[in-house]
Amino acid sequence: MFKYQVAKYWIDEGNKPSLVLRIVGLPKSTYYYYKDKQKKYKNVKPKRAGAKPKGYSFDLKNEKVSDDKIKKLLKSYDDTRECAYGYRKRAHAVKRDWGIILNHKKSYRLCKELKLLRKYIPQPKEKKVLATNKKIKSSNKLWEIDVKYGYIHGIERVFYVCEIIDVFDRSIIDYHIGFSCTAEDVCNSLIRAVNKRLEIMPKKLYIRSDNGSQFTSKLFSDTCRALGINHERIPNATPNKNAHIEAFHSILEREVFGYKYFESFQEAYEEMQDFIEFYNTKRIHGSLKYMTPQEFYDKYKGKESEKFKVAA
Repeated sequence: MFKYQVAKYWIDEGNKPSLVLRIVGLPKSTYYYYKDKQKKYKNVKPKRAGAKPKGYSFDLKNEKVSDDKIKKLLKSYDDTRECAYGYRKRAHAVKRDWGIILNHKKSYRLCKELKLLRKYIPQPKEKKVLATNKKIKSSNKLWEIDVKYGYIHGIERVFYVCEIIDVFDRSIIDYHIGFSCTAEDVCNSLIRAVNKRLEIMPKKLYIRSDNGSQFTSKLFSDTCRALGINHERIPNATPNKNAHIEAFHSILEREVFGYKYFESFQEAYEEMQDFIEFYNTKRIHGSLKYMTPQEFYDKYKGKESEKFKVAA
């Protein structure tokens, strides 16, 4: 390109192309390629900025409705309970109430002219704290939380289970079972878990989760902050960072969901309650020296153990 610019300069000075090419060392094909290209782009007309507004829209009867009338209809929602509607909802409301077809782009333009647009206030994003490797020597230092779903064959519907597990003693501290699992459900479960272990709550408790919508919500962040819990999230596609709750889910899949046929939600709910009670109080755990989670928790409650420290 530098040689081409030099050649162009020489040509402007009145020299012949052959002389220029010989001096600069530019191939003829390159010279004429750029020359033709320059002619081509000189003839290109600039694109239009866009069509002018027509000043009307059509209703469902294919009749024209002027923009002035549409503006009045858009403005009329200010005196109703629908005054908080934005330009998109106002466009749908105009079609529903008056049968006028109005797309969101035109609704935006007309609402802007009427000064009906609300100022956009970006919400501050929660700072993402990534999970770091830890050596856990006692209970209530690190909890893990996750959501799993099961299937109710009798009504052909899934249900959700969210559990909180203590990494050190492997106890399921609290859980939620329902047809949905919202951020509010998860927060309620976390509050109950804290109340159950309030007697020996440490100064620093971490809870680890994946990047599910419940755990990235502002409500969950605010709840953790209010309870004095440090929330950390695992990187994407790294379930091994949440290994202990994932291990419990594999047990749940193998020992409950794998062979149980549920006819109703009540049956599934009672089965889940019974299994979690069995898991905590009767099911022995190899990594806990063949004690149950409840026995292990009672033995080391409030104490640190170098012998049973857990890498997580």
